[in-house]
Amino acid sequence: MLFLSDQDIEKHLTMKETIETVEQAFKEYAKGNVVLPTRSTIMIPKHNGSISFMPSYLTELEAQATKIISIYPDNREKGLPTTVAWIVVNDPKTGMVQAFMDATYLTAMRTGAITGVAAKYLAPKDSKTVAIFGAGVQGRTQTWAACTVRDIEKVYVFDLYPEARKRFAEDMSEKLGIEVIPAVSGEEACRDADIVLTATTSPRPVLKREWLKEKVHVSAIGAFYPDWRELDTATVAESKLVIDDMEGIELEAGDILIPIEEGTITWDHVHAELKELVSEEKVGRTSEDNVTVFKSVGIAIQDSSVANLVLKKLGF
Repeated sequence: MLFLSDQDIEKHLTMKETIETVEQAFKEYAKGNVVLPTRSTIMIPKHNGSISFMPSYLTELEAQATKIISIYPDNREKGLPTTVAWIVVNDPKTGMVQAFMDATYLTAMRTGAITGVAAKYLAPKDSKTVAIFGAGVQGRTQTWAACTVRDIEKVYVFDLYPEARKRFAEDMSEKLGIEVIPAVSGEEACRDADIVLTATTSPRPVLKREWLKEKVHVSAIGAFYPDWRELDTATVAESKLVIDDMEGIELEAGDILIPIEEGTITWDHVHAELKELVSEEKVGRTSEDNVTVFKSVGIAIQDSSVANLVLKKLGF
């Protein structure tokens, strides 16, 4: 069995190829060539955490894996990552375990990549400025992905922790070769942004519709419980809304479930699932669109496809 650390995986993944791989996985999904059981989650309220199990199989890629992911928002105060994950990769022909991987970095990359895929179809073509809420690992890959699919010149970062946003600005400016500016408020971060990304663990909205430009794309990936949301109701209600996968969204996406419970929108407000955009069954952004929103809670084919990519690059 192959054992791979986050550091091993980081050496073999670029954002560009991760975006391409995740897009291909959704094209397979559109064809019906995936086996995707519902994610199973154990809530640990005593410790304010959760542990989820995410199996999937892509039949064309012959990629089968199961991810185990834990989400513990209070870990930040303990000097630990809020999200930690592992992946078990099986050979679908024999069932034998091929690899056991750290998947914290892989999760950040595949989640950034799905934002990149969505932005490819939904963000204004001339986007130049990004706002990112959340200066953690996931915020970094979200920003990297947006800069991969659009010619971004400037990034604003907002985080509740001033030192975190300062460090983010220094690190990402060096990595991306563009200006990255710490913002003192979410409103300041959004004022000039063409693409707004939310990657927080906040249970309450961090983004308000009134802060956004007329033409803007929003990608929300941080909230994945039915009573949590990062976007206010107006942002969702006034948008062309695209989601990663209906089954997970119906169970976990408070950003959409709460406005539905309020009676502001219905499920008919969902324009498309991402697989319908990549397969060209439905159209993404048009010249008539103002606000587009992509909401993702993450699905297992992202993990299986990227884990398969890593093994291929290592010659397996």
